[in-house]
Amino acid sequence: MSTAMVERLDGIGPLVERYQVFLLDQFGVLHDGSAPYPGAVAALSALKRAGKTVVLVSNSGRRAKPNEDRLLRLGFEAGSWDHFVSSGEVAWRSFHEMAATGALRPGTNCLLISRDNDRTAIEGLPFVLTGAGDTADLVLIAASEGDRYDLDHYRRLLAPAAARQVPCFCTNPDTIMLTTVGPRFGAGRLADLYESLGGSVTRIGKPGPAIFEAALALAGAPDRRTVVCVGDSVEHDIAGGKGVDLATALVLSGILADAPDLAAVFDEYGAQPDYVTGSFSFR
Repeated sequence: MSTAMVERLDGIGPLVERYQVFLLDQFGVLHDGSAPYPGAVAALSALKRAGKTVVLVSNSGRRAKPNEDRLLRLGFEAGSWDHFVSSGEVAWRSFHEMAATGALRPGTNCLLISRDNDRTAIEGLPFVLTGAGDTADLVLIAASEGDRYDLDHYRRLLAPAAARQVPCFCTNPDTIMLTTVGPRFGAGRLADLYESLGGSVTRIGKPGPAIFEAALALAGAPDRRTVVCVGDSVEHDIAGGKGVDLATALVLSGILADAPDLAAVFDEYGAQPDYVTGSFSFR
């Protein structure tokens, strides 16, 4: 796939002149999980001062509020975004609706795969936690600890559930995550592993259209020609944005920071952004 039609930018300044609504990824665009990228805090605040509608759209398996709280701890200015949509929030609301209608029975044994023993993905839901795949009625993959465990650890955990065809939901389809020790396999890779063990997985989040549609609804159902989707993943942000007819901008501060051949990445996922910029900075 030729990159000749991709416009190279030095920051997001030109996008501010062309678009009114910004759907922004967080990991790899605004921060790396530990600290903001240079210029990102100022750029996010500048978008709001310019009167733009900003919706953060993340494949985080956590609900919206824990994600927003982390942004504030990292130094992002309160009020510099209008809405936060996470795949974990979309999933939680779906499970909550299933419980309300009786489709999800109380006491369902849930094998939850998360980080740091985080339980916010299931708070308020009628799940009973189990630590074993052979007693699970449902598997929820919300995050990966690929910086702490290898795939064999997860294979041993998941194999008994996959063999029993226990339904699995993955609320973070990202196959690669950024960590303090470098890129590691993400929750999406664990979903792939579950399928390889014979189970089936429902993925919730980018590049699926539902999370984009939720974000656009919160933005007031704007004319899609006025919207740009900004992210660091061709597989999730660019392909997903293109799938719902949005302009897209690829930021090279995240998982593709050292990619030697962007054209090959575009070919791999059959998607090419409209814009490429080295960083999410206001220039």
